Amino acid sequence: MHVRTDVVVIGAGQAGLSAAYHLRRTGFRNNSGFVLLDHGKRPGGAWQYRWPSLRLGKVHGIHDLPGIALGDPEPDRPASDVVSEYFGRYERTFDLPVLRPVDVLSVRDEGERLLVESATGSWSARALINATGTWDRPFWPHYPGQETFRGRQLHTADFQSAEEFRGKHVVVVGGGTSGVQLLLEIAEVASGTTWVTRREPEWFDLDFTPGLGRRAVAKVERRVREGLPPGSVVSVTGLVRTPEVRRGIEQGILDRKPMFERLTGDGIVWPDGTGQRADVILWATGFRAALDHLAPLHLRAPGGGIRMAGTRVVADPRLHLVGYGPSASTIGANRAGRSAVTEIRRLLDR
Repeated sequence: MHVRTDVVVIGAGQAGLSAAYHLRRTGFRNNSGFVLLDHGKRPGGAWQYRWPSLRLGKVHGIHDLPGIALGDPEPDRPASDVVSEYFGRYERTFDLPVLRPVDVLSVRDEGERLLVESATGSWSARALINATGTWDRPFWPHYPGQETFRGRQLHTADFQSAEEFRGKHVVVVGGGTSGVQLLLEIAEVASGTTWVTRREPEWFDLDFTPGLGRRAVAKVERRVREGLPPGSVVSVTGLVRTPEVRRGIEQGILDRKPMFERLTGDGIVWPDGTGQRADVILWATGFRAALDHLAPLHLRAPGGGIRMAGTRVVADPRLHLVGYGPSASTIGANRAGRSAVTEIRRLLDR
């Protein structure tokens, strides 16, 4: 199957759906005008893979997609179910041309058009909106002795339930929000926990106000303008000291230890020679942007990132990245979708 179309959107998470909504509103028709390719088996973007114990009430915030509000679902329901249902309703309401499951393997430059290739077909597009997020690229750092550890190692992307770790000693590696949430959850059933991070955590007691959010986005935006990797959200925002976090600190659960030097068969060892026995290592070490399929376009800048101007890739104005860098948040993804479509409309009209 080979299809010619004006715009291809890759990814049907928050950013991809927002972009598709604005494509439809600005006059692009289904199939011949634009198509949305998603590798998930059902609606929900990365949310469909979140661990079942992550309840909606514990999520920092899910911003409404343009045109339809999420509403007020029960906070005790799994976030994965709530968001998947919401995204599915959204796709049906606006009759968005979503094809799934489609695994995009590569995007190539064909002169006037971009060729989007998958195992099941290809699409020739005048412009491309990439909204593939980060969930498919969990980051696993390497430490000496990692292959000798006899216990279990997993990434947060593989986490299902704290019950798996009942009675075990768990080392949680990473200073992000997910690491903190899972550490507090695991500590309720584990025989013991150890929290290690590369940097001392920065806590703040304020609510996450729009002003704080704007300053955080500005820092990330400066990085991508310079062609540097975006970096993690926590690296520019810090961690919120919620009531739950306060209790974790008081109980000694969130007692951060510096990064260990190496792993052994039964645990971890710090540079001073002290060690900690462990049954499980949970790598809460974040994700990287899932952009391998764009490699044939050679977009990487010397700094290791992709140089951006807003959502537009500087090296190729036909290509926009949404849900990347400063737009890697639910509210940022909405704005990025609208901005990308506005620029693409202007480009194609020319």
